[in-house]
Amino acid sequence: MFLKTISSLALTGMLMAAPLAFAKDKPKAMIAPSLFSFEVMHDGEMVEIKRNQNPDNVITELYSTTFRGMPQAMHPFEPYDVETVAEREFVQYMIAAQSTKNIMIVDTRTIGWHQRLTIPGAVSYPYTMMDDADDRDWAMDDFGAVKQSDGSYDFTKAKTLAMFCNGYWCGQTPSMVRAMLEHGYPAEKIKYYRGGMQAWTSLGMSVVGEAVE
Repeated sequence: MFLKTISSLALTGMLMAAPLAFAKDKPKAMIAPSLFSFEVMHDGEMVEIKRNQNPDNVITELYSTTFRGMPQAMHPFEPYDVETVAEREFVQYMIAAQSTKNIMIVDTRTIGWHQRLTIPGAVSYPYTMMDDADDRDWAMDDFGAVKQSDGSYDFTKAKTLAMFCNGYWCGQTPSMVRAMLEHGYPAEKIKYYRGGMQAWTSLGMSVVGEAVE
């Protein structure tokens, strides 16, 4: 009887201790299966992309309110076949952009937003650049499109662009993409990260900018 009691107490102790051991060894918040972090170049410095591991971390005040505009459609560019991507697909473009110049991560928001907070590795090309012919030509040239003598663009060497703005409700990326499509930019070369900064920060993903705490 005494031995049975000891065994029962020992088993109970093991069961009570198990959750504590599991909590201590619990895997970190991952970005994707087996992917905890990766590095990208931003303004000449390497930045580690990872999720905030603090269970008490909360979303930045820039994106904490819910009173926002109307959500964008999942595929707002029809009949153009522009792919809408989520975080895991977007991350793959971020990683690929580190080893090839044919992929760019493009922040389409106005410069003030970009300076306050952005995704590491992103380059600022405000959507308003499409409204001015010279600015548009400048952006298109950086995107690999060559201006022709007749005013059209040669997209033979057009880069793949993973583009984002403030979030599901933000119209800055859709506005820029529509303008680019109208000028002939290949739809298959544009990737629309619909969640943008709202989704990125809600996952505790690494950011850079003036508003970083």
